[in-house]
Amino acid sequence: MQFDLLLKGGRLIDPASGLDAPRDLAITNGRIAAIDADIPFERAARVIDASGSIVAPGLIDLHSHVYWGGTSLGVDADRLAARSGTTTFIDAGSAGAGNILGFRRHVIERSKVRILAYVNISFAGIFGFSHSVAVGECSDLRLCEPRETVAAVREHADVVVGVKVRSGRHAGGTSGIAPVDLALEAADQAGLPLMAHIDEPPPGRSEVLPRLRKGDILTHCFRPFPNAPVFASGAVRPDMRLARERGVIFDIGHGMGSFDFEVAKAMLKEGLAPDVISSDVHLYCVDGPAFDILVCMSKLLALGMPLVEVLRAATQRPAAAIARPHLGTLKVGGVGDVAVLRLRSGSFTFVDSLGAALVAEQRLVSDGIVIGGTWWPNEAADDLSDTERFEAHARHSHVEVAARHFGHSHD
Repeated sequence: MQFDLLLKGGRLIDPASGLDAPRDLAITNGRIAAIDADIPFERAARVIDASGSIVAPGLIDLHSHVYWGGTSLGVDADRLAARSGTTTFIDAGSAGAGNILGFRRHVIERSKVRILAYVNISFAGIFGFSHSVAVGECSDLRLCEPRETVAAVREHADVVVGVKVRSGRHAGGTSGIAPVDLALEAADQAGLPLMAHIDEPPPGRSEVLPRLRKGDILTHCFRPFPNAPVFASGAVRPDMRLARERGVIFDIGHGMGSFDFEVAKAMLKEGLAPDVISSDVHLYCVDGPAFDILVCMSKLLALGMPLVEVLRAATQRPAAAIARPHLGTLKVGGVGDVAVLRLRSGSFTFVDSLGAALVAEQRLVSDGIVIGGTWWPNEAADDLSDTERFEAHARHSHVEVAARHFGHSHD
C-alpha cells in the first residue's frame, strides 16, 4: 500500500490554489501525498467515497469559544468538529493571562482537533457570561494589564495568534475606549494582530475602527443597530470603507447577537463581503442562531455569496489572518486536514440574531473531516433533518430569550 487514506471521486475546491475540479486526494503519515484525477483505490489502505461531495481544506473557525469546562460559555470543540467540517478552532479570548495555562493544559493539549487562541486583554478572560450573569471582563480596568498579556503571549507563542478585546457597554461598562487602547499596546508589543469586538456603545464603532491597523480583525462586522456598519438607508458608513481600504479584516463572528440579515444584504450589495466567516460558537448560541461555522457559511450562500468565496472565507483567509499559511489549503506535502462537504438541496429556514428568517434552497453539510490524516466521520449527519432542526430552533425562540438578557449585543 502506498497511501494510508484515499478520498476518491470528489469535487476538490481549494480557493488558495484556484483548483476547482474532480480530483482524488491521498494522504500518508498525516500529510497530503498525492492529488490526481484518478488514483487507483488499491493503492490505499482505506478509501473514502467522496462522490457527490466537495473535498475542501479543513475549515478554520476564526472566532469560537472552546474553553470547555473552564469558562461558562465554552463548548467542546471535539464534539463540534466533524459535524461542522472544522479542523481548526481559534478561541477568541475566552482565556486571559491568568488562565491561558489552564486552557492549554486541560483543553488545547487534550483535544483531537487543533485549537489556537487569542489571549484576552482582561487577566481573567471572559468570566461572567451566562443567561443570568453578565459581568463584562473589561469593566474593571485593573484587569486590563498589557504587561501580563504580553508575557502570556510569549510564554504560549506556539498556540497564541493574537490579542482579543471586547469593547462596548456590555463588555466594558464605563471603561470606554481604554480597553481597546490597552489591548492595542499589548498587540503591538507582541507583534501580533488585535481582534476587536464591538457591542453596544460606548465606545462607538467610530472610535474603535480608526485605531485598528492593517491585519487587525473587526469581529461582528455585520452586527445590528446600534453600532451597525450601515446607515438606516442601507448605505455603508464611510469609516467601514476606510477600514477595508486600510487592510482591517472583516470577520462575521455570528454568535448570539451579532449577525443581522438586513445589514449583511446591504454590505454585500455595496461590495463589502466579509473577509472571514466565523461562528462565534459558544454555549448560548450552539443550539441557535449560530449553530456552527457550516450554518454561518450556508447563510452567506443564501445571501448570494459565491460558493468558492464562502469556502475561501473559512479556509485561506482565516489561515492568513493568523499567519498560518500552511493551513487552509490542499497541496502535496501539506497538512492532511480536509473537510468533506455536501450541498444539500431542500427548504431550509435560517434565523439571524434578531429572529428574522431566511428560507434557502440549499445548505452545506459535513460528511466528515480528516485531521492529520485520520478520517473522522460525522456520525450525526442523519440524526435530524435540517428543516426540523431550524424549525425547532424557531419554535423555542432562543433568540428572544437571548435578547431579553443581552440586548442582542454580546458575542
